[in-house]
Amino acid sequence: MSKLPSTWIDVEIGEIAEVIGGGTPKANDVENFTAPGEGIAWLTPADLSGYKRKEIAFGARDLTLQGYKSCSAKLMPKGSLLFSSRAPIGYVAVAANEIATNQGFKSFVLSHDIDPSYAFYYLKSIRQLADSLGTGTTFKEISGATAKTLPFRLAPTVEQTRIAAKLDELLAKVDTLKARIDGIPALLKRFRHSVFAVAVSGHLTEKWRLSLNTSKPLASWKNCKIGDISSLVTSGSRGWADYYSDSGAIFIRSQDINTDELEISDTAFVKLPDSSEGKRTRVQYQDILLTITGANVGKVARVKQQIPEAYVSQHVALVRLYKPEYAPFIELFLKDIGSGRGILLDLAYGGGKPGLNLSNIRDLLLPLPPIDEQIEIIRRVEQLFAFADQLEAKVTKAQSRIDLLTQSILAKAFRGKLVPQDLNDEPASVLLERIKAKRAVPPKVKRRSKSS
Repeated sequence: MSKLPSTWIDVEIGEIAEVIGGGTPKANDVENFTAPGEGIAWLTPADLSGYKRKEIAFGARDLTLQGYKSCSAKLMPKGSLLFSSRAPIGYVAVAANEIATNQGFKSFVLSHDIDPSYAFYYLKSIRQLADSLGTGTTFKEISGATAKTLPFRLAPTVEQTRIAAKLDELLAKVDTLKARIDGIPALLKRFRHSVFAVAVSGHLTEKWRLSLNTSKPLASWKNCKIGDISSLVTSGSRGWADYYSDSGAIFIRSQDINTDELEISDTAFVKLPDSSEGKRTRVQYQDILLTITGANVGKVARVKQQIPEAYVSQHVALVRLYKPEYAPFIELFLKDIGSGRGILLDLAYGGGKPGLNLSNIRDLLLPLPPIDEQIEIIRRVEQLFAFADQLEAKVTKAQSRIDLLTQSILAKAFRGKLVPQDLNDEPASVLLERIKAKRAVPPKVKRRSKSS
């Protein structure tokens, strides 16, 4: 560990701050609560979940005066550090005004010589340490006694201000960069949908068609229905749940097509109910499977390799083509209208649990290119998707690096390496003695008059 600057010292946070717990009035008494901004500001850890700003003024609910007086919540001054002590440990914010908390906090009322922003960033930098000190079986929690022993790196007051200002500047840039990178997956999702659309409309291979030798003209696209090119459009019968088993044939359900791919490692198993059912719904290589009921209506997967004995449930349609070589293009078409433009969902009946009839699938009209062009379309789509996959992998790495960058900046700040040192600054040791001296003086008690 690098040596601290000569003007800094390490202390326990209890040496420089009062540790304050919180409380909650009876939840079933509506008279204890009011709308935010209308009563006494009050915070719970849930109010800090996903909260990005440094300061916070109030939570989802305020306490009424009745609610405040009926519990152990304490009103803390502006600038206090609000630190969640359970579920989870380590959320932190600066009080923008007087505020109270529930019992899920161990908050720190700092000496006026401590910059609240500096303390805010320091507590963010030790979140993992604080979490490691938590105890408990149902959920981890740090006690008030433990909270007092949390380490605090005390820098000279004026340097605290310089560090906090520099962290504001740098971490704002990191947040901007993170927001931009976090937005890329949504752009890639739209890109993939666009690829589906241009692939099945013929725009993706338009120049390719024009570049062909005119002495060997390409056959034209034709419109047809899924039912016209399919030897089978079916689904499993109801009642298959009666045949669930710990082993046997694989049973493919709607959730097994949740990611537009067929993932059968975690499916149920069934004992074959009868031979006719098995013959009709047994899955084969190049079959196309389509979710037809529930929240995942329109999810599509193609059986891209030979799999063990498997059957579809009544929530999954099985489409088997006369020409299996058409399957990759038909998969693209169904994915386009299923997840891209949402045509399949528009056809579904029912509100809470939408569903598709098999006749809806058979009657779907599609533009079908000749097989040579289908092959070229699939080649180009795979190339574009491979590019998107590579970019997505880079985005994932970049997101991890940005998270590490934030911690790296915080670590550098609290090693005294972020801003220049000024030997003229009052040493933190002198600051600490002044804080201790102030805290040693008992508060003045106002005497009541006889009339009061």
